[in-house]
Amino acid sequence: MSEKTSEINKPVKGKKTIEVVNIVVSTSLEHDIPLEKMAATLSNTEYNPEQFPGLVIRIKDPKTSALIFSSGKVVCTGARSMDKVEESIVKIIKALKKINIDIKIKPKIAVQNIVASGAIGMDLNLNVLAMKLDNTEYEPEQFPGLVYKLDEAKATFLLFSNGKIVCTGTKSEKEVHQALDMLIVNLKKVS
Repeated sequence: MSEKTSEINKPVKGKKTIEVVNIVVSTSLEHDIPLEKMAATLSNTEYNPEQFPGLVIRIKDPKTSALIFSSGKVVCTGARSMDKVEESIVKIIKALKKINIDIKIKPKIAVQNIVASGAIGMDLNLNVLAMKLDNTEYEPEQFPGLVYKLDEAKATFLLFSNGKIVCTGTKSEKEVHQALDMLIVNLKKVS
């Protein structure tokens, strides 16, 4: 890794940053889907019903994957914005059209989880945080991050000593930012 690259990834002291890295959604196409036919016709699919009842479809652009069930239920993951989620669902509907399945509805999309990562711009003493904060798990022999459940924000954070963070459990970008603000308030109370 070049010196320039390591500079880019270094958290900036005092500056908080966070960006959505994965959105998991579910929807229903309200139509039965012939998964065997889909798997036989489309190259970007995997279907092994002995191991799992859903078909996996991989979409190149936007780079997402979706599980499609014969009931028409779909779980899509990998998008970084709701626009990309909608683009992926449209591509799935177009793929189904190739096997003569015409989806006439605009599927209602429900966000199940958003994963965001970033940095809070300060070094963290994870041993101290594990003792002073409620709802934490920290076992440095097994994993270098501290897990902190922030119940009031319905969010779970992974905190690392260099100030990098991962947030999961929220259902909108606004909730991600609210959870980050609450996290910083709670960290300041105990430091």
